[in-house]
Amino acid sequence: MTNPARLPRIPFTALVLAAVAALLSTLIGPAAVQAAPRAGRHGESRPVYAYDRAIRESVWVDTRLDGDGDGRTDRVAVDIMRPSEPAQQGRRIPVIMDASPYYSCCGRGNESQKKTYDAHGRPIQFPLFYDNYFVPRGYATALVDLAGTNRSDGCVDVGGRSDIQSAKAVVDWLGGRGRAYTARTGGRPVTADWSNGNTGMIGKSWDATIANGVAATGVKGLRTIVPIAGISSWYDYYFAKGAPLYDSGPDGLANVVDGPEAKKRCAAVQKKLVDGAPRSGDWTGLWTERDYVRNAGKVRASVFLVHGMQDLNVRTRNAGQWWDALARHGVQRKIWLSQTGHVDPFDFRRSAWVTTLHRWFDHYLLGYDNGIERAPMADIERSPGTWSTDPQWPAPGTRATTLRPHTGSAPGVGVLGTTKAPQGATETFTDDPKLSEADWAARIDQPTPAKAGFTTGPLRAPLRLSGSGTVTVTATPSTSTAHLSAVLVDLGPDTIRNYAADGEGITTLDKRTCWGSGTTGDTGCFKETAADTQKVAHTVVSRGWADLGNYADPHKGRPLTPGKPYTLTLDLGATDHIVPAGHRLALIVAGTDAGLIDPPASRPTLTLDLSRTSAALPLTGGAPAFARATAGAPRRMGDGTPLDGIAPPRSLSRLPMAR
Repeated sequence: MTNPARLPRIPFTALVLAAVAALLSTLIGPAAVQAAPRAGRHGESRPVYAYDRAIRESVWVDTRLDGDGDGRTDRVAVDIMRPSEPAQQGRRIPVIMDASPYYSCCGRGNESQKKTYDAHGRPIQFPLFYDNYFVPRGYATALVDLAGTNRSDGCVDVGGRSDIQSAKAVVDWLGGRGRAYTARTGGRPVTADWSNGNTGMIGKSWDATIANGVAATGVKGLRTIVPIAGISSWYDYYFAKGAPLYDSGPDGLANVVDGPEAKKRCAAVQKKLVDGAPRSGDWTGLWTERDYVRNAGKVRASVFLVHGMQDLNVRTRNAGQWWDALARHGVQRKIWLSQTGHVDPFDFRRSAWVTTLHRWFDHYLLGYDNGIERAPMADIERSPGTWSTDPQWPAPGTRATTLRPHTGSAPGVGVLGTTKAPQGATETFTDDPKLSEADWAARIDQPTPAKAGFTTGPLRAPLRLSGSGTVTVTATPSTSTAHLSAVLVDLGPDTIRNYAADGEGITTLDKRTCWGSGTTGDTGCFKETAADTQKVAHTVVSRGWADLGNYADPHKGRPLTPGKPYTLTLDLGATDHIVPAGHRLALIVAGTDAGLIDPPASRPTLTLDLSRTSAALPLTGGAPAFARATAGAPRRMGDGTPLDGIAPPRSLSRLPMAR
């Protein structure tokens, strides 16, 4: 089947628009033509529809599943807002959809907005700005309560069949292929005869994850998705090659978002989540069902991916592997990478985000030839509020480049270069679960027992990392269990977003600005934000973790034999970072990264065989660029003064959700 997201779009030229306007004038009169969402010189929908007269309605879509086992197929609640004028004119419109488990428990966006209803159950507040901005421009917005949440039947299964079908069934209904009713039980059938069948899904965190999962089904009518900080494989949310990233599993998430009624009826689903996600970190069928990357070849929609490079909740491996899989299958795509943590672009680059998203939806849902698909593929935040663009991503000329560690002048204070260490060269460290990457990096130039650090000299030219890398280690443990961490660090002074603070790189201000139209119950006005920054002497660029017991199989752990060497490859999270001239690049290998992975059952000492340890890093310009950056660079290390940076929070949120 031909993928429509891989084909050029047929432009809507000014001549076609004029012809359509003339035809409408003949058939339904000039007043109706005046109300149509006209394209400007650059192909842009205009706010010509009355928000205060928009149709607000709720329907319950049949998912064709019986997740709660009550003998009836589950219905999910969908709150819809759409302009009234197109319906009066008999014209159909596209839909922007956000399917979420958070509309009643936790809220959406920086201000944790929840859905609200009047005394008759009619929707009043639609969280976020999508309705305020896009409904006057000729779009409908549809907010879907995932099964088991808010006003929906069924049970939450955390990224599984029920979650995905909750949203896919709505896409099908919008395309004329599903069933919906005016009530949760009983009610009369209702059709989406106002929809033109074109749907775009958007959302952050769990919502973004649902968009990824629905796109991976290949459902007809889903034209584009905009996943913000989304999960692409739920295993990689909870584990990194067997190493647990959190101290709980998907059952904990379900317990948070399940409504009171769902908690009573969903015990069997909860048990499946517990049994299917063992804390051993072994891969099971539960994880296969929740791995959307394996079905990237089914994606028919275009993808506009947004992720924070310092997101310690949904970590950047999820973005990198999804992006790479989409690229292999030729999916049309765009990416924004910020220096924030788990933050929506509406809160770190608001004006540019609204403008870009508007163009994106106009192109893929209304068909306007506005050039968005020919714009630079990647926007990268280089410093707080300063962005660069690239025609493709990873950056052109980026190649996996092998760097190797050597011993240095003192134990644990080594050298990073391109030549292989001699046989017998080793470094030894002992896992200290109280220490984090910030502790290791701060003392990179000091012999410390908990890490092995390797650095270049001060660079003579900037060095760019763009994409995902790996670190392969050969390590001999002293105990039967061991966890490993690999961290890339830019050593040098900088001012960066404080991604470990409560705002994860932003500060919320008191002033509000309005984005679109509003009413008393849904104003469309939101608090402004500013960058929350911190001066640092080191910046962590990328991270990876693993259980050494997964040396033979990334999906299954084995007990280790003390004194025996094992070889394992750790996957580093996707990044795009320029190490400036005068700074140093460091690789740190250690045990438990406090706050980011759980410790093993024992406290092992590990000996690295440096001749069999290396890093494959995505360097723009490859090995020649590294050679130029390090040519003649002195092997001068730091003076031992601690290099302060940002420490990860000791207690991370266990919810993939918006702030």
